[in-house]
Amino acid sequence: MVPDDSTDALVDGLVRSAFQVMGVLTRIGAEHDLSLTQLRVLGILRDRRPRMSDLAAFLGLDKSTLSGLIARAERRGLLTRGTGPDDKRAVVVLITDAGRDLTQRLYEEVRDTLAPATGRLDPKQREQLAQLLEPLLTPPLSATPRPERPVRGTP
Repeated sequence: MVPDDSTDALVDGLVRSAFQVMGVLTRIGAEHDLSLTQLRVLGILRDRRPRMSDLAAFLGLDKSTLSGLIARAERRGLLTRGTGPDDKRAVVVLITDAGRDLTQRLYEEVRDTLAPATGRLDPKQREQLAQLLEPLLTPPLSATPRPERPVRGTP
């Protein structure tokens, strides 16, 4: 696909909005002693019970890094590990009641912090934007690195 002006404007808008939202998430996470990755884990676990291996792949982390991240959250009482319903050898990650409560509070803080921006849209526009974003977000983009592109002037 050859990019055009509308594609460039869309990519620019997505990147600028991602930076704005990541800034909010990073600040709110820090206020609760959570990294951006820890926030992502809590968000993922709100409605899922992934295997450790699937969660690591989705986040683009190696299993040992994820294991340390989960262990820290377990010590705080936010997450726990269990066995898979179909395969007792599989380790799944579960959110605890305390983790669910914190996740709800974090969501409310993020929503309230973004309200000045989202409030610029009327309810119909907010619904439209949410619908327009859905095909861009589902399924999520792969966390694997993209293939290297040749440097200009090389074969």
